[in-house]
Amino acid sequence: MEEYRRSEPLQPGDRAPNVVLDAITHEGKIAIDDFRGHKPVLVGLFRGLQCPFCRRQIATMGQLKAALNEKGIESLTVVNTPIERARLYFRYHPLPDLLAAADPERLSHRAFGLANPEFTEDEDDWPYKISMPTMMSMRVEMPGELPEPMDPAAASDYLQQSDGYEMTEDDNRMQAAAFGQLVGEFLLDRDGVVRWCFTEAVSEGRNMFRTPSPEEVMSAAAQVAH
Repeated sequence: MEEYRRSEPLQPGDRAPNVVLDAITHEGKIAIDDFRGHKPVLVGLFRGLQCPFCRRQIATMGQLKAALNEKGIESLTVVNTPIERARLYFRYHPLPDLLAAADPERLSHRAFGLANPEFTEDEDDWPYKISMPTMMSMRVEMPGELPEPMDPAAASDYLQQSDGYEMTEDDNRMQAAAFGQLVGEFLLDRDGVVRWCFTEAVSEGRNMFRTPSPEEVMSAAAQVAH
């Protein structure tokens, strides 16, 4: 498969490239072109399942699936996790009717223009480089899950412990390769053109570790439904 690379995230009006990935929740492949010409699709591109923030974003997408389907919109969850590890996870943490694909090489992230920032000691060049002081100055707010706003590392540790999540060799390998991989959601119309997006790549990372509200997603979906 030809690899597509973009230096900036896709924006509304851009045509999404075709990406072909291994399906997690059924055998075979899933491609962006499977939907083109047939129905709109919400594509969620996430870090690996080792990321507690992404696990929650995936669950949120799963919860919206029925409402999206009612509007004639499919949803596709893509995770930076090897296929067998992903299948094992979803076997024990099922999301009904979830359509998901494994992308351990992050082909889709690059094709949609989501950077994998380099962490530095003191240099910031968002979204390609971020210094550790800048990262640690961020605060993650998750009322009901975190006892208080926390820096990303502390928040991640707290959530991993709360979830009882045990890192595997695959998880450690994915995290080492793409610890800061930016994530995003892209709503494509039936022609495969982006009509709405929410990414962590926006200015200075103000969307880092955040999830679009269900109301925001469904409002965008109403504009491309049927």
